[in-house]
Amino acid sequence: MREISSSITFEIVAGETVPMKVTRSTRLAVSGGAVWVTRSDDVEDYWLEPGKTLRLRRGERLWLSVERGTQARVAFLVPTRPQQKALNWFARVGERLAAWLRSGWRTV
Repeated sequence: MREISSSITFEIVAGETVPMKVTRSTRLAVSGGAVWVTRSDDVEDYWLEPGKTLRLRRGERLWLSVERGTQARVAFLVPTRPQQKALNWFARVGERLAAWLRSGWRTV
């Protein structure tokens, strides 16, 4: 497995089985080729085509592989936490209130 960037995106090549442990609830997104996903505590296996996603549970284990002669990229997308969304909203409201109090003047 070759890491693509400093984010959580990886390239999987044919003949490789990649074991993973999910530490936070995330979403697995696939691009470039189809990925075979086996999950712990699940009797089903998943065949994800490019563009498809799969929601992952914290603490589960995964085994990822691709078809012979192909490769694929997988990305683990971490959703924004509700607390972070609330903080962002309060920050935007605070900026608008400050701009209104300054009557449009910017401080330098």
